[in-house]
Amino acid sequence: MDIDQILDRTSAARMAAPPIGDGAYRTFVQAIRARIDEYWPRILEGNARDLAAAQERGLSAALLERLRLTDAQRASLERACASIERNLPDQAAVQDSSLVTATARSHRVRRPLGVILMIFESRAEIAIRSAAMCGATGNSVLLRGGKEMTETARSISGLLSAALADAGLPESLVTLLDSSDRRQLKELLCRDDAIDVIIPRGSPSLIEHCRTASRIPLIASGGGVNHMYVHHSADLQAAARLTLDSKLFDPAACTALDMVLVDDSVVNSYLTALGLAVEHDPESKRCILRLPQELVSRVPAALSAQVDPIRLGPHDNGREYMSPTLAIRPVSDLTEAIEHINRFGSGHTEGVIAASQEACGAFGQRIDAATIVVNGSLRLNDAAAMGIGTALAISTGRLHVRGPVTLESLYTYSWTVEGTVDAHT
Repeated sequence: MDIDQILDRTSAARMAAPPIGDGAYRTFVQAIRARIDEYWPRILEGNARDLAAAQERGLSAALLERLRLTDAQRASLERACASIERNLPDQAAVQDSSLVTATARSHRVRRPLGVILMIFESRAEIAIRSAAMCGATGNSVLLRGGKEMTETARSISGLLSAALADAGLPESLVTLLDSSDRRQLKELLCRDDAIDVIIPRGSPSLIEHCRTASRIPLIASGGGVNHMYVHHSADLQAAARLTLDSKLFDPAACTALDMVLVDDSVVNSYLTALGLAVEHDPESKRCILRLPQELVSRVPAALSAQVDPIRLGPHDNGREYMSPTLAIRPVSDLTEAIEHINRFGSGHTEGVIAASQEACGAFGQRIDAATIVVNGSLRLNDAAAMGIGTALAISTGRLHVRGPVTLESLYTYSWTVEGTVDAHT
């Protein structure tokens, strides 16, 4: 099937889809959740074949971890489906936006964004989450993964087709594209006549390619070059624990911590607290600390095995490690930390640890990022943790949506205006 045929079918499915609030969308999400158990063994089999092929091609450990599926991800998908089901609107009209004047009554009405091209590289669970969120909001979605997950994608395609059939939705409302044809993506990026929005999930190079090669609007992350600033007023034991949690839960995640900026007056005490935290949690020993030369002699014995032989240098500013490597850089004060973050951060997730409310307030006011975390792990930049449902990406853009891309972000709006005066009187 060529691109024109795919896009014609996708557009037709979008037009044939029921209105927002129809029960078929909730049934679709329920069907995905119900069929995950049935399809999961064959999805894992496909994933194992993809992993073996990726290892033969010499992909990095970080990329292999992005590709790997586990039962923990299945549980996460089931929770996501439950959240989507709870948060789907029962009707298209946004009643709290109704306005009444002497001559008219008006209210906003939710509409799907339209046809979405979702590019997700190697994170296979994103295909299922994206299908559930985009399809359940009445959008047509084209899903394109990287060539590294070809076998996994084929297995996922069966699950999605079955769920669409269970719900009685058009079969082309969700389409999993063949990722082995590079010309296909080039053609799709040129089709602003048929695709309404692109949501890329992946490397900064992928996002930049989509931004420069296409006129189609983008909802995109700018990559997760994330910092944590430890103020001299901070509880340093808490800061150490939050550092490790922000880094090691998923080092390749877009919210993972890359660099800690510590007030120089407390950097020795912070390193001591970090050493104690590592001693109490053997799993934390996989953390690798990249330090400037002046900090190496100040490292306590408990951390000596974690010190990277490569010294921290200017090339590490603005670097997303996507691995257990963590940079630590001393700063003179809050102002230097803010200047560093605004210069080298990607506007994704930035954190501050401080007992001083003044320092927290200044950090929040002066840092330019989609999400600012105060006295918490950077993992809190998560839709579920924030109490706003589930998300399929974290946007660093300024238009339409910034931060977690939730269900509500997948709608646009039109206005319905009802006249109250006869035009002939």
